[in-house]
Amino acid sequence: MSTGDYKNASTIYEFSVKDTHGNDVALEKYRGKVVLIVNIASKCGLTKNNYQKLTDLKEKYGERGLQILNFPCNQFGSQMPEADGEAMVCHLRDAKADIGEVFAKIDVNGDKADPLYKFLKAKQTGTLGSGIKWNFTKFLINKDGVPVDRYAPTTDPMDIGKDIEKLL
Repeated sequence: MSTGDYKNASTIYEFSVKDTHGNDVALEKYRGKVVLIVNIASKCGLTKNNYQKLTDLKEKYGERGLQILNFPCNQFGSQMPEADGEAMVCHLRDAKADIGEVFAKIDVNGDKADPLYKFLKAKQTGTLGSGIKWNFTKFLINKDGVPVDRYAPTTDPMDIGKDIEKLL
């Protein structure tokens, strides 16, 4: 669960979240970086491709300043059953998914949606309005911490490369 007043926030830097082990992480630490925020799931039909392509994105752009922040979510068909902490770390290792930083499992829709996701949805609406449609919705954040684009779950992460290039 992140902290931050999503209605009055202007950047992701105004939020703190929990990592997969329950430690607080101020998103301020990503200042000056291009950030891709993704809600992930392990049992989704989109998982294998997204894990591979997010790994590829990290390898291609990580040294140039791209940070990928992954938020497990179990709201869509209960497709992220792994617990936070060691179970999550083991799952990603077994899947050979070197996809970036992984945070605590959150809700992305509804009254209990994480404040960071409320902020992202308010700044970048999608085809279903502000709601997150499914696993692997992606938000691209510029170096100033401002959400600049939103991508559908079916958007191949490598297709976002051209937009990442412009921001790096």
